[in-house]
Amino acid sequence: MRFLLLLACLAVLVTAVVAWTKEDHEIFDLVTAIETSEGKETTFYSWLGVPSTASTSEIAKAYRKKSIQLHPDKNRGVKNAHERFARLGVVSSILRNTESRKRYDFFYKNGVPKWRGTGYYYSRFRPGLGTVAVFLILLSSTLQYFIQRMNYKRDIDRVDWVIQQARSAAWGTKFVPVEGQRKVRVNLGGGPRLDADGNLVAGRMVDMVVEGDDVYILDPDGNMDLVDKSAAVPPSVGRTWFVALVAKLFRKVVKSKPASPPDAAPREESESEDASGTASDVPSSNGAATGQEEGGARPRGARAAAVMAGGRRRKAGRKR
Repeated sequence: MRFLLLLACLAVLVTAVVAWTKEDHEIFDLVTAIETSEGKETTFYSWLGVPSTASTSEIAKAYRKKSIQLHPDKNRGVKNAHERFARLGVVSSILRNTESRKRYDFFYKNGVPKWRGTGYYYSRFRPGLGTVAVFLILLSSTLQYFIQRMNYKRDIDRVDWVIQQARSAAWGTKFVPVEGQRKVRVNLGGGPRLDADGNLVAGRMVDMVVEGDDVYILDPDGNMDLVDKSAAVPPSVGRTWFVALVAKLFRKVVKSKPASPPDAAPREESESEDASGTASDVPSSNGAATGQEEGGARPRGARAAAVMAGGRRRKAGRKR
C-alpha cells in the first residue's frame, strides 16, 4: 500500500514538473529577479503600481510612466539601472499578452513552485563533468554500501535460523540443553530431491552436531565446522567499487616500481667464498624428503556449505 502511494505521489510530481513550459521558466526567473532587486513579495502588478484587474491600456500607461522613472539616462551611476529597465519591458510584455498574462496570473494566485524541475535547475547552474562524475560515484557507492548492509543482515538472520533449527532437532521444541554431542540432520530448505540411496527427501538435508551452545556442520570427512556469525561479511566502505578500484590501482603502482639494483662489487667477492662451501652447505636428498614427510600435508579446505560456519574446525567425537 505504501509503495502504491509513493508511486502515486511520484506520478503527480512528474506531471507537475512536465507541465512547466519554457515560458513558465522565464516567469520563474523574472519573479525571482524582481523580488531580489525590488523587495520580497513584489509582484508584476505592484511594481507597475496597478491592480491585478487592470486593463491592457492601464498597464501600458503604467509602463510608460515607470519606464521614464527607470530609464538609464535618468539613473546614471545607479547600479543595475540597465537590468531594471530591461526587466520592466519584459514585465510589460507579459502582462499585455493574453496568454502570458494568464500563465502569470496562475502563479500570482497560487504561488510560484519551490521545486521547478531538474531541467530548470540544470539549465541554470550547468554542473560540469567533474561535478556529475563525483555525484554519480557518491550515489552508486552509497547504494552499494546499503546493499552490503542488507546482505549482512540477511546472512546473520540465516545463521541464527540454522542454529535454531539444529538446536530444535537436538534438544526438542522446548530447547532444553542436553549434555554431550548430538548428531542431527537439519533441513536447510530447497525443493525435494533424491538422496544417496535414491529416496525422495524434502529439502536439503545437512548433517550437524550440537554440543552445548555450539553448532557444527559435519562434512563427509568427519570434520566439524563451527556455525557462527563470524563468516558473515560486514559492510565496509573499503569494499565499495570506487574505493576498491583506487586501492587496487595504488597497489599495482607500488608493486610495479623497480627494485634498486644490488651492488656488483660485493657480489663478486661473495661468489668466490660461496663456491668453496657449496658442497658442505647443500643438504642431502634424503634430508629434504624427510623434511617434507615431517611437515605433513596441508589440511583440506572447508566445503562450500561450511563457508557460513566460520574458521574453527575440529574432529567429531563419539556420539553419546
